[in-house]
Amino acid sequence: MPTRMVGEVVANQTIVTADKEMTVREASQRMAAGKVGAIMVVENSQLIGLFTERDALVRVLAAGIDPSTTPIGDVMTSTLQTIPADRPLGHAMHMMHEGGFRHVPVVADGRPIGMISARDALGLEMVAFETELEQKTSIAEIL
Repeated sequence: MPTRMVGEVVANQTIVTADKEMTVREASQRMAAGKVGAIMVVENSQLIGLFTERDALVRVLAAGIDPSTTPIGDVMTSTLQTIPADRPLGHAMHMMHEGGFRHVPVVADGRPIGMISARDALGLEMVAFETELEQKTSIAEIL
């Protein structure tokens, strides 16, 4: 299987960002609308943090904190591992495995340009799986 580069994976992504004053509820709604599991927190166009579904669950809901009044800057992950676009996707997957996280922001000069998620590793395999299912359905309809 050919090695995909991080830049190829994020090339057509819509970047979902927020500022640190956005509430957890607003950020969660933006994530839901964008169908993403994490939102990049920026200040002056620079990445300063990451707020994930897991942060919402563990740091907010499970802790009994009000998502309507809590800014994501108070509960985001601010110590981040990032990756440039010119690295292999496998490197990002290794970072996630070693670090125990599911998202790696892709940056250029500190500015977010995309996000690699654990789901991205399944990209080509997922397409092949869906194609196989469609073929099986077509064959079943013919028989």
